[in-house]
Amino acid sequence: MAFLIGSGFATGQEVLQYFAAYGLGGGLVVALLCVVAFIFVGGCFIAAGKREKFEKGSDVYRYYCGKYIGTFYDYFSIIFIFCSFIVMMGGAGSTIYERFGLPTWTGSVGMMVLVCIVTLLGLNGLIEVIGKMGPAIAVIAICLGVYSFLSNPSGVTESSAMLTSGEIPIGSGAGVLNRVGTSPVSSASSYVGFCMLWLAAFLAAMGKDTNSVREGVFGTTAGAIGFTLGCTTTMLGLLAYLPDVYASAIPNLILAGRIAQWLSILFSVIIFCGIFTTAVPLLWQVSSRFTKEGTSAFKITTVVCAVVGTIIAMFIPFQTLVNVIYGINGYVGIILLLFIIVKEVRRLMAKKA
Repeated sequence: MAFLIGSGFATGQEVLQYFAAYGLGGGLVVALLCVVAFIFVGGCFIAAGKREKFEKGSDVYRYYCGKYIGTFYDYFSIIFIFCSFIVMMGGAGSTIYERFGLPTWTGSVGMMVLVCIVTLLGLNGLIEVIGKMGPAIAVIAICLGVYSFLSNPSGVTESSAMLTSGEIPIGSGAGVLNRVGTSPVSSASSYVGFCMLWLAAFLAAMGKDTNSVREGVFGTTAGAIGFTLGCTTTMLGLLAYLPDVYASAIPNLILAGRIAQWLSILFSVIIFCGIFTTAVPLLWQVSSRFTKEGTSAFKITTVVCAVVGTIIAMFIPFQTLVNVIYGINGYVGIILLLFIIVKEVRRLMAKKA
């Protein structure tokens, strides 16, 4: 949960583009498809890590896809994960700018420093840090969504009607509602796809150290349900006030500000925590893929990647980062699901035989 709750989810931008942009009915379809897929792939990744004891978490791609396609996914996922780290840094900068009016570089650079420090602690250290924060952030986001929905429930159906009629403009860029995909099915496919590329190596690495496959699968199932519940309630809150938030880079800040200004300030801190819990494992995956954890090379790689990613984030609008990076890479990621299904079916058939 902590890993998936990044700048996209915490700011509301991700939920806005993947869920709320399709209205109430379409958004619920996206949520249903996502939770089923998350439960399946999360359980597969962590169980495979426990059974196979991969030397590197990224070996899970070769396990499911074979030598050549698995190698492609290994390198493609690292490139995408680095791009996702750029999204996190962009979200940090946008949050500071929208709430406090400070230059975006202050938020991006501040987040970069914090992320570097914790990433250098290694896998066990970062799991210890982010594991305590993820569920708390999800609960707060759920409460914000529920309160916003209950304060204006009729706004959900009204906003859905405005989306259908074209009253709320949908497109790409600033001033319009950015939307991923052309239907709830394509949106869910893209969303699950990019999340899989995040989760695969990380869960496989975690799975090696779980006490049992059952314990690992129970954890990923609970996490999938909790995360999707957070997406759904946030979607309801966004739909309740969609005319006010659809063009915002940080729509959740607007929802929080409608309740109280002090809550808007508090929620900007919560968004920062959400970005932090995702940025750390993203950066760790990039560094650990090419260097051994704890070495000087690992430390240098971590700092260099963090600095380069932050610099790039300063020059591209946050909404564009979410729409392009997550959207396109998600469709490549969802193909991985087909390989997983085939591999798991073959494994179960061989086990019965």
